[in-house]
Amino acid sequence: MSSPRIVSLLSSATEIVCAIGLGDSLLAVSHECDHPASVLAKPRATVSYIDSRPGSDEIDRQVKDRLGAGLPLYGLDEELLRELSPDLIITQAQCDVCAIRYADVLQVVASAPQFRDTRVLPLSPSSLGDILADVMRVADAAGRPAAGESLLQSLQQRCDDIASIGRAVPFASRPRVVCIEWVSPLMASGNWTPELIELAGGRNGLAAPMEHSRYVSWEEIVQFDPQVLLVAPCGFDLTRSVHEARQLLAFPRWGNLSAVKGGRAFVLDGNALLNRSGPRIVDSLELVAYLLHPAHFPEPSGSLAEGVAWSRLTPR
Repeated sequence: MSSPRIVSLLSSATEIVCAIGLGDSLLAVSHECDHPASVLAKPRATVSYIDSRPGSDEIDRQVKDRLGAGLPLYGLDEELLRELSPDLIITQAQCDVCAIRYADVLQVVASAPQFRDTRVLPLSPSSLGDILADVMRVADAAGRPAAGESLLQSLQQRCDDIASIGRAVPFASRPRVVCIEWVSPLMASGNWTPELIELAGGRNGLAAPMEHSRYVSWEEIVQFDPQVLLVAPCGFDLTRSVHEARQLLAFPRWGNLSAVKGGRAFVLDGNALLNRSGPRIVDSLELVAYLLHPAHFPEPSGSLAEGVAWSRLTPR
């Protein structure tokens, strides 16, 4: 069986492709693709028009300004795509803020004869089940259904193991949890994150499962009074996430939060965990389970260890 020629315009899709053994078939990836390390040398088929160096409030302003003006946040290297002429392009149709717009990809593919036989596969997950289903969608499209099924079974078993323990936690022992996806302005994590919290034996607050993340006020967080606070800014590594999260320490009544008094305010690598809808979402679930119930779940090690994937949010 010949290997398909693949371009992935989505970091989570890149991780799926590599996890089913087709990393060598990737001709190019998006500017955000950074895992596994083998993809770092791949050509980049997209570029961001947002300067990510300033603080989160300035990034938010840039995003709103461009969207308000009808301008894209990302660009596509059309010349590179025409040169590569892939069999399969994997992209997304969920969030124009997160990655290249699906409509832009379709427009490019329709514009040149080189793409006459190119298939475009859009992913649009909003739940854990959707993410797991995307494993098979990618595997089927790439002609590797058996590898996809093997990966899916492994991921599903790990999810089931967490869920079985989480279900056994009495309601009174389930901590109130808020996950912050963006610090300035504040956003509570939606989509699959509330589901992960519930599966891990927590009580999610301020955002609904399978709905987009939403803006929240600090007062809402104070009123909910989380017993566990997770801060995982979308797209930021752990160092940057900690830097952004430290703004919260100056907020009114920060020290009154149950999570803070109990030493259970945590910062996660928002780029690798929670916000990336690929195989590592199960790593995220396992880490969240430990942070919520360290007596019931083993402490993650290696790439998920404290100081590598997460840290405690405390004054210096």
